[in-house]
Amino acid sequence: MSGRPVVNFLCRGSRAVTLLYGGCVRLLHTPVRITATQPHAGFKPAKVAVVTKTTRYEFEQQRYRYAGLSEEDLKQLLAMKGSSYSGLLERHNIHTRNVEHIVKSLQKEGIEVRVVKRGEYDEEVVRWADTIISAGGDGTMLLVASKVFSKDKPVVGVNTDPERSEGHLCLPVRYTHAFPEALEKFCRGEFRWLWRQRIRLHLEGTGINPTPVDLHEQQLSLEQHNQAHRITTLESQRRTGTLNGSFSKPHLLPVRSLNEIFIGESLSSRASYYEISVDDGPWEKQKSSGLSICTGTGSKAWSYNINKLAEQAVEEVLKIGKLQTGLDIPLNREFIEKVTDEYNESLVFSPEDRQLFFSIREPIVNRVFSSSRQRGFANKVCVRSRCWDACMVVDGGTSFEFNDGAIATISMSEEDQLRTVVLEN
Repeated sequence: MSGRPVVNFLCRGSRAVTLLYGGCVRLLHTPVRITATQPHAGFKPAKVAVVTKTTRYEFEQQRYRYAGLSEEDLKQLLAMKGSSYSGLLERHNIHTRNVEHIVKSLQKEGIEVRVVKRGEYDEEVVRWADTIISAGGDGTMLLVASKVFSKDKPVVGVNTDPERSEGHLCLPVRYTHAFPEALEKFCRGEFRWLWRQRIRLHLEGTGINPTPVDLHEQQLSLEQHNQAHRITTLESQRRTGTLNGSFSKPHLLPVRSLNEIFIGESLSSRASYYEISVDDGPWEKQKSSGLSICTGTGSKAWSYNINKLAEQAVEEVLKIGKLQTGLDIPLNREFIEKVTDEYNESLVFSPEDRQLFFSIREPIVNRVFSSSRQRGFANKVCVRSRCWDACMVVDGGTSFEFNDGAIATISMSEEDQLRTVVLEN
């Protein structure tokens, strides 16, 4: 049997990959090409907020500020940890120069500019600005997006250190140094809007706290993380008058997720116990390493790495398939790479697709716990916590307490779309 029939057997359509679920062949996904709306009249905002990241150099300074360390002390401390003081300072200076370039370019066009650090970024800044520029990498972009609730307010990402940051959510890297050219294209309408879908969260039941713990500016130990949640829980109960963090009606959380939601025990070595219902289906008990639910934007991020296959695994499966079926399946490197790439590419879908993709990490399956679907697409996912010390983390930067009795409803709404820019090289 030739290689082509085997490819057709394994891959239906251009990029779809079939998976076996309980003996039935299930189509995982056929990715859709990312499409944005057609070109239109340009835009030139009057007021722009530039939100800048905290560089590693600044972070290290802040960590030891209260210990009274001098710059020389910091140099020695970093050297003891195997880090280069001069290297961190160099990256900090590159970022700073690129932020200055963005600001001067905006001001030259008569645009009013406010520069704010990540820790200073709040709802008041969002209200003031016509457009918000994220000056950093993808992490800064996620933080900026989390506080923008209006789909009429554009958010633009600029990668200020492209040599050290991938910047999937930012403009092409050449505009880091050619930002005036990007502004000209905005004014002339030589770009496309991309409306990225986002996730909204409702919480109800007991064991919850709708007050978020911000993880962006903190590197918290498990003890500090738990303490932060206890403090916010007490504050929330005093403010709302709720008993033990109980809400009888679903409470919409003050955050939107651009990438993914992750639910699991704070201590990663402890299994997460919960129940899950997909699209109002029956509840299913689960015990696993946690649950990830992503958007099309997030399908290139953590979710992709949770689900992708390595060539070694594909080769071993193909060998078993060849042995069991007697088919002439080629096992050369080129064919294995092709099948692996086809599968992994099928995990990625358009940021504009209004659907969720859930992944149960390393599910435990026995007579008590089942896992009928380890991953799949959905319009709504409900999760009831049976955890001991769990959190629901939004885009890796905002954490909510999610312990026994808490119920989360995870969905999408058209009004939560994020307005971003697609600009060609």
